[in-house]
Amino acid sequence: MDIGIPREIKDGEPRVGATPEAVRALVQGGHAVVVEAGAGARIGFDDAAYRAAGARIASRPDEVYACALIVKVKELQPPEYPLARPGAVICSYQQLGRDPRLLAAALASGASFVAYEAVLDADGRRPLLSPMSILAGLLAPQVAAWCLQVRPGPLSGSGVLLFPLPGISRASVVVVGEGVAGGTAASAFLDIGCEVTVLGKQAAALQALGERLASRGRGKPRVAAATPEALASATAGADVVVGAVSVPGRLAPKLITRSMLRAMRPGSVFIDVGIDMGGIAETSRQTSHSDPIYAEEGVLHYCVPNIPALVPRTASEALVAATLPYLRRIADQGLEGALGADPGLLEGLQVHGGHVVHRGLAADTGSPFAPFRGAPDRRG
Repeated sequence: MDIGIPREIKDGEPRVGATPEAVRALVQGGHAVVVEAGAGARIGFDDAAYRAAGARIASRPDEVYACALIVKVKELQPPEYPLARPGAVICSYQQLGRDPRLLAAALASGASFVAYEAVLDADGRRPLLSPMSILAGLLAPQVAAWCLQVRPGPLSGSGVLLFPLPGISRASVVVVGEGVAGGTAASAFLDIGCEVTVLGKQAAALQALGERLASRGRGKPRVAAATPEALASATAGADVVVGAVSVPGRLAPKLITRSMLRAMRPGSVFIDVGIDMGGIAETSRQTSHSDPIYAEEGVLHYCVPNIPALVPRTASEALVAATLPYLRRIADQGLEGALGADPGLLEGLQVHGGHVVHRGLAADTGSPFAPFRGAPDRRG
């Protein structure tokens, strides 16, 4: 199969869909790989490395999008909409539910879109989202520390230091979500000495997370059910709130209200890790690495959808380690063969042949649902 690796053009996105090592593995498997010139240059993977791995370097993106399998990191950007062609398979983080224009372009293209964020393993976990969730959680304290700094103008933080000092009250952090991103963020904030509260929906997972974090001896988080009352009480006294709630293939639920944010101290920070699927606050709207923050109700909002792009070399290597087995399966067996053999991969297929084939995406967007014809409909 011909496999294309485009250069990412989303704001602040230096990651790449395949490293030279991954390209070598695909070529050794009998596949032809076309890499757009400069695709990995911003993170130290130059064109020469891809050539040495067996790839052909293309000078134009349309040469890459002529391939049968397109491997990206982020969703199609408007200049890429006309490049998607009928019959092609496009694998990336798709976020089709939050942008009507993007969904319309995907449907009009006739291509098949496999969303990394919706792929499940045999245990119902999300193996292709997990590496980026871990990175986003680890980066949350770094982002929060920067946001909290005092700066000239209306986007000044509250001036709270996250690292503790003797005799000074510790910074208060609320993490909404007990999954991979939330658990990693809670762990990272505990490690630097913050007081941490984790609010979530699943009691057993919350208890397990609290016990696991407490067992490390670096501080014990408070855990509680994410009821509206608990959310209002916890966020009111928080210096930092991290939203880390997501549902496979679906838009994020709106859990943080405007009135909750209004009750926080001016200059406090809200980081919405789930912004790529719409965000969990009434006030959430996407920002970018070039313009990352805005203020609503006196609270600084950091709503960048590609936080792991802050560490793009590490992020690319982690992403490719997770995605390569799936990409090889699609390349070796074709889309229908790969989906028929793996119900979890089928969960990632959202658009195929001009139809929405994912029940959750159809529900979120009001689109007609058409089950994928090549495999049984396993979605409830």
